[in-house]
Amino acid sequence: MKLLKTLLPAMAFTAAAMTAPSTLAAQWNMPTPYGDANLPTQIAYGFAEDIKESTGGELDIKVHSGASLIKHPEIPRAVRTGQVQLGEVFIGIMGNTHPIFKHDNIPFLATDYEQAHKLWEAAKPEIEKQLNKEGLMLLYTVPWPAQSLYTKKPVNSLADIAGTKMRAYSPSTSRLADLMNTTPTTVQVPDIPQAFSTGIIDAMITSPSTGANGQAWDYLSDFTEIKAWIPKNFVVVNKRAFKRLDKETQKAILDAAAKAEARGWDEVVAQEAKDTKTLADNGITVTKPSEQLLNELQAIGVTMTEEWEAENPQALTPVLNAYRQ
Repeated sequence: MKLLKTLLPAMAFTAAAMTAPSTLAAQWNMPTPYGDANLPTQIAYGFAEDIKESTGGELDIKVHSGASLIKHPEIPRAVRTGQVQLGEVFIGIMGNTHPIFKHDNIPFLATDYEQAHKLWEAAKPEIEKQLNKEGLMLLYTVPWPAQSLYTKKPVNSLADIAGTKMRAYSPSTSRLADLMNTTPTTVQVPDIPQAFSTGIIDAMITSPSTGANGQAWDYLSDFTEIKAWIPKNFVVVNKRAFKRLDKETQKAILDAAAKAEARGWDEVVAQEAKDTKTLADNGITVTKPSEQLLNELQAIGVTMTEEWEAENPQALTPVLNAYRQ
């Protein structure tokens, strides 16, 4: 009887430990460079919630928005080295790693969402190949609204902004600034308002979302809808961390990733319209580009496409051929 009294508490404890929610649930950290108001970040929160729900809380992904955990340029390395398990980055920021990561930063190569999706499908195999070399695995991608021109004055030709300082955020945008006869100046999203207000930059090409979320009407006046390209973010995971998970958890992540990607492509068009209206409603002059400006920018696009292909014809020519079919 004494032995039974000794065993019962231990048996009860063991049963409780087996049936109670696990106190050993894994928590993963997911840095993203953009604030909570941006569509990619909203999708990241939904992605994390889907995984938590489908794993019964066994995998809890904490999203760190607005570059609060790791600065944007450092996120790929942080995931690769295992400092964090996964992270979101603007694809073009990895352009110095391999030119395939510049594919969606080429002006006027893909200017609507159907073209952008086709270009993504053409580039994806090479993207995954290069990520694999880095010890990374692609989970999902989210497109940004089409990139257009923000300035402090109306722009009808490139001569109107020649010699000014243009925000750059990737190797491709730096080259674009050079070809526009402006000075490329690296500024990350959180620093844009101060950079404009203090004269560090005079112009930028980015999405209406970036302007709307950053209250661009406080520091500039004009938004010209050149719709030069449609870039994307992608979310990548450390391969070793992913492979250590059981098959059910891996499937939960991949299912959530597929859902997140579909949501991104579904919602981006409405997001563009909404954010462009926000700019106009707050006093920014929204205009279509003049024929001269459009022709000048399209010529730069041809140059940049040719230069891009020449960086690695073996890898990039098949991508362009597949896209143009």
